Amino acid sequence: MERMRTLVRRMRQFPVVFALAACAWAQVPKPPSVSIAPVPLVVAPRTAQTKVDLNFRVGSGFHINSNTPKSEYLIPTALKMDLPTDIVLGKIEYPAGADLTFPFSPDETLSVYSGDFTVSVAVHPLKSVVPGKYVMHGVLRYQACDNAQCFPPKTLPVSFDVKVVKEPAAPRHYPGQSPPTHN
Repeated sequence: MERMRTLVRRMRQFPVVFALAACAWAQVPKPPSVSIAPVPLVVAPRTAQTKVDLNFRVGSGFHINSNTPKSEYLIPTALKMDLPTDIVLGKIEYPAGADLTFPFSPDETLSVYSGDFTVSVAVHPLKSVVPGKYVMHGVLRYQACDNAQCFPPKTLPVSFDVKVVKEPAAPRHYPGQSPPTHN
């Protein structure tokens, strides 16, 4: 009988333990995150450069260093792409960062991205590419911070589909008609 009373007392304590654990878990800061919006199918003619916009979002309450941070010890946000053979990577264009100061470094202005930002990349299928659908793979490397601390660098997988089509036919040049001759 005594064992039963002890067991009942312990079971009554479980809701308190679970409630305390839930409160402690709720106070753990949310890890920083960066996400990418789905990229619509890109149609790219052979021999032409096609611009692709990659739309990213930095989680609320966080920022990441821009592609051109103001200090050499800060890790820049960088997109690295691994394209199929015969598809050439053109220029990658990063947006300008916002110059902000933070409590952890009040005397230093940092160049950062927060909220939504777009990185543009150009793909250029060569004439030798067989028309068809290709998957472009890459990663976005970034370091996220909040107003108190910076977190270890992370990478976000990036992929999108490119449908390579034949280049438009070159305009035809028709020779002028010779005037009729009368004999």
